[in-house]
Amino acid sequence: MIYRFAGFELDLAAVELRADGKALSLEPQVFALLALLALLVENRERLVSKDEIIEKVWDERFVSDAAVASRVKSARQALGDDGKSQRFIKTIHGQGYRFVAEASAARRSSAAPKAGAADEPSLTDMVQRLGRVARPSLAVLPFRFVGGEPRFAALATALPDELIADLARLRWLFVTARGSSFRLRTPDNDFSDVGRLLGVRYCLWGTIEVAGLKLVVVVELVDTRDGGIVWADRFSTRVDDMHLVREQIRAQVLTALEIRIPIHEASLARLMAVENLDAWSAYHLGLQHLYRFNRRDNAAAAALFQRALSLDPTFARAHAGLSFVHFQSAFMHYTDDIAAAIGQARSCAERGLEFDPLDPFVNFTMGRTYWLEGDLDTSLRWLERATNVSPSFAQGIYARGWTEAMAGRAAESKEHVDLAMRLSPIDPLHYAMTATRGWAHLMAGEYAEGAQWIERGARSPGAHVLIAMVAAAAHALTGDAARAAFWAANVRERSPELTRGDFFRAFPIHAGPTRARIERALAQLGFR
Repeated sequence: MIYRFAGFELDLAAVELRADGKALSLEPQVFALLALLALLVENRERLVSKDEIIEKVWDERFVSDAAVASRVKSARQALGDDGKSQRFIKTIHGQGYRFVAEASAARRSSAAPKAGAADEPSLTDMVQRLGRVARPSLAVLPFRFVGGEPRFAALATALPDELIADLARLRWLFVTARGSSFRLRTPDNDFSDVGRLLGVRYCLWGTIEVAGLKLVVVVELVDTRDGGIVWADRFSTRVDDMHLVREQIRAQVLTALEIRIPIHEASLARLMAVENLDAWSAYHLGLQHLYRFNRRDNAAAAALFQRALSLDPTFARAHAGLSFVHFQSAFMHYTDDIAAAIGQARSCAERGLEFDPLDPFVNFTMGRTYWLEGDLDTSLRWLERATNVSPSFAQGIYARGWTEAMAGRAAESKEHVDLAMRLSPIDPLHYAMTATRGWAHLMAGEYAEGAQWIERGARSPGAHVLIAMVAAAAHALTGDAARAAFWAANVRERSPELTRGDFFRAFPIHAGPTRARIERALAQLGFR
């Protein structure tokens, strides 16, 4: 179907907007606004409510009014319209929107279609096609029961059914409903067929075997584009402990998706020229740079997150990524204007919350903006919100542990950091988790144990210079002058401008005996 209005043509089959017969050059995510435009044009005889827009354009997932308004603004800009003239899209305040220009509909040319070609595409077809660009999509298939007592066969559907419910809570991931994914089974279907039929990039499936009293579950995450295995794991336990292993599998799968999909997407993104990156790929490539904690990579991450937002201004996680960039600038003292960096970090986090207040990463970045102001109570409230939204969000759990350690709540800190390390043993911030375990010991007065944990963290690949500074202080507290001097020299070699003030700005420990001892130790090591 082609809709014509005021010199424009909206071609649903080609998913194209033309002006005076020439296709408009629009960025990929901005191009997705055509789904909204198609909905309004097809229903031009009536008002379209915000709820209907969310249902048909966003597949009923949670979005804010600001996200809808931003998409409408982009559609107007594509047509040379604006919020004042409203020549094409009229806002009915408090109700919705209506397409008000004269428009006509026509079938595509009568040229013979290719063999096997689909019928004239509908708005739903267009929305689905455009929506696939926006975020990763996943189908969880029923598992195969490969042997054992028939009474355990129900596990093959019960476990993936629970996983679907859990994964649906991840705001950044589109999860196919059970009613569709359970109609397909592997290996009866090729993974490329699963991707084509369900419109998903990834497929999660597995096998269940019961041999005597032993239960074995194998889980695989597959890229439907090439059939490659992105992640796999094997879980084994006694049948009597079945419910325990269910919880382990659910937690490990959730964490694997948070870590493995971004790594996989970033590796694919590296193969593309930057100007061709879509919003999602740009975001994940930005994450790869972000976690390296140095000036150059932090700047590269900022450019990639900005790239993602230029393609999709409503991309909540890209706003959160920019918040992390500004947090890192203040935390690592890449700038002399610390207050401005904190303000930018908070502003970006707030922007992300406008578009997706239930995304755990967005809430995580908001909570971290309060660290550098020493407001640990407010920080904890946001981090608790992040982990309540997604109980297996390892970085959020670690950040809670870090904040609790700074606040002197050592027992809670140890519990949360241990959980984070179990959930995400290959996390890019694992070295920080290890060092945080050491912080918890330091705050409990257990200096020897704390120094051991922090030493491990400081020696881990990717550990930033502030971890080395913590190691110097920790060894000084134990009386190990040689190790303290070693790490102090390491700090000066990597970042000679760091001071005690920078240290306590990054680590706002509550006033008390431990803080006073650390301050004296750093002074004795020559940090001004």
